Amino acid sequence: MDHAAATPLDPRVFEAMQPYLAGQFANPSSLYGAARETRQAVEAARHTLANILGAKPTEIVFTSGGTEGDNLAVQGVLRAHPGAHWVTSSIEHDAILGCVEPLMREGHEATIVPVEPNGLVEVAAIERAVTDQTVLISVMMANNEIGAIQPIAELAKLVAKVRADRSQRGLDRPLYLHTDAAQAAGYLDLHVARLRVDLLSLNGSKLYGPKGAGLLYVRQGTRLEPLMYGGGQERGRRSGTENVAGAVGLAKALELAAAARESESHRLAGLRDELIRRLTAAIPHTTLNGDPKRRLPNNLSLTIPGAEGEAMVLYLDNHGVQASTGSACSTGSLDPSHVLLALGRTPAEANASLRLTLGRATDEAAIDHVVKVLPPIIVRLREL
Repeated sequence: MDHAAATPLDPRVFEAMQPYLAGQFANPSSLYGAARETRQAVEAARHTLANILGAKPTEIVFTSGGTEGDNLAVQGVLRAHPGAHWVTSSIEHDAILGCVEPLMREGHEATIVPVEPNGLVEVAAIERAVTDQTVLISVMMANNEIGAIQPIAELAKLVAKVRADRSQRGLDRPLYLHTDAAQAAGYLDLHVARLRVDLLSLNGSKLYGPKGAGLLYVRQGTRLEPLMYGGGQERGRRSGTENVAGAVGLAKALELAAAARESESHRLAGLRDELIRRLTAAIPHTTLNGDPKRRLPNNLSLTIPGAEGEAMVLYLDNHGVQASTGSACSTGSLDPSHVLLALGRTPAEANASLRLTLGRATDEAAIDHVVKVLPPIIVRLREL
């Protein structure tokens, strides 16, 4: 029940990666035959990913995961445009919001737009935040804690409108749209031409692929400064010896996820709705966080007053259920979830929240088990 934190490696992905974890170890940048084979594997993976995303192979940059992809998108664009402004939302992952302060010290202003109580950002609010100095809008495709699916298509229309206005006024300032698609991969359409985004980041660990492997799509013509300098790999945008097995595994994972996207999303949405219905009926005063309709098919976030989040997680663990209070990246922090606070939850309510995220291994028996063990846990915690 914590697939938003990590997913198991699909055996088919592991099989595709195996040759490059042992025998085929050559550095893809070398010139001899064995190196040409690993270079071909990297480029084949790049072509597979580009085909799925509707991109050009040259627009795919391999990264170490979602955090690096987000940082490369935001910091890379801003540093290519000194003194520029950018806009983001209050419920972004820390990989995005964590860029605000460092970039401010470099002279880049940011506007963090609040969301509605249902967890959705209003396009009109983003539009009001855009100035003539704005070069980037970064809004995640779907939130990792509450599953809220954001209006990326509408934001793309806004970007096109601003670009047209700037062109008419002779203003030579680009405006790019970035979306963090880490949680959306496997559930939503990631075709960049249909989305009309300029940058898109995702990682393997959320879609039954390898940890430490991800990508950033960078539309041709997007000005971007690298974060790391070295051998000039990835067309100078991300230096470092390529993670061959990671690239191969990421491509295989996304290929499998794309093939099963519609059927798996339908299956999980049914299980999710059943779980919401049964838990809210069995546990008094339980409320759902985030929009009930515009949400990922595998995500439910509940606020359960009188039950502290970490205690719920530990008690569930004793019953064989893996769950979380919010983002796994913030585990260990005593601060309430910034996402839930942005929805208008009080700190006490935010600390009394539980995230359950379903996946390929989730079935009716798993739903039955959660419904059996969680209500008595809540009774005990409320008594305490």
